Amino acid sequence: MFDSIKKLFGFGPSVNYADLVKQGAIILDVRSKAEYSGGHINGSVNISVDTLSSNLSKLKDKNKTIITCCASGMRSASAKSILKSNGYTNVYNGGGWSNLKNKINS
Repeated sequence: MFDSIKKLFGFGPSVNYADLVKQGAIILDVRSKAEYSGGHINGSVNISVDTLSSNLSKLKDKNKTIITCCASGMRSASAKSILKSNGYTNVYNGGGWSNLKNKINS
C-alpha cells in the first residue's frame, strides 16, 4: 500500500530518462499540435492524448520503451494509462516536456 502511495506522488525509484533515450526510448508528446509547434523535444513523436487511442498503430512495438510528456504531467499520466491498458509494457510518465528536456540534456 505504501509503495502505491509513493508511486502516486512520484516518490518511487528515480528514472534516468537520459539513459532511456540513449537506449532508444520513444518520447511521446501528447499535447495538441499547436502546443507542440510552440516548442518540443527534438525527435519526439506528437500524438495528442485525445487521439492516442485511435493512433496506437503508430506505436507498433508494445515492448519498446515510451516516455510520455505534455505541458505539466497530467495528460502524460492519462496517456501512460491508455498505453498500459492497451498492452504497452515499458511506459514512463516524463511529466512536463520542458522539465523532461532538461533531464535528458543534463
